Amino acid sequence: MDAVYHVLSPLGGITLTSDGEALTGLWFDGQKHFPERLIADFQSKPLPVFEEAERWLNLYFSGQELGFTPPLTLRGTPFQRGVWEILRAIPYGKTVTYGEIAAQIARQNNLPRMSAQAVGSAVGRNPISLIVPCHRVLGANGSLTGYAGGIEKKRFLLEMEKQTTSKEALAD
Repeated sequence: MDAVYHVLSPLGGITLTSDGEALTGLWFDGQKHFPERLIADFQSKPLPVFEEAERWLNLYFSGQELGFTPPLTLRGTPFQRGVWEILRAIPYGKTVTYGEIAAQIARQNNLPRMSAQAVGSAVGRNPISLIVPCHRVLGANGSLTGYAGGIEKKRFLLEMEKQTTSKEALAD
């Protein structure tokens, strides 16, 4: 049976889920696509992967070097998992657009084009927020669109990362 765990962050409560070995979910409490029915079936218990995820979150929110990722199991369709793997490659403090991800997927699959809306749907269903950084995806004109946790949280996260990378640039 899957397990659930709650932590607090500067942006409110976060719910974590695990299959016992890897993290399977990380959502801001109450966000869009929050699996309330699923969570009700989970047992609340501490696990090493939850401790590791909580350490990751504490380092992330304090702007420190992460250097590790908790073990993850991404549950979704092959298309969704492909989009989420691209999200995982977006560097800290950087952003990409839905269209750029769509173009990358089209190239990977030898397609003439891929719908940015289809990519947006997969990004919105990302089950492991923050660690799989869907907040780093912007609209075509650089607009802050489509964040299941809410636009204010997305703005906060991008500003936090921007400030951290600016400090690092000054230190060089």
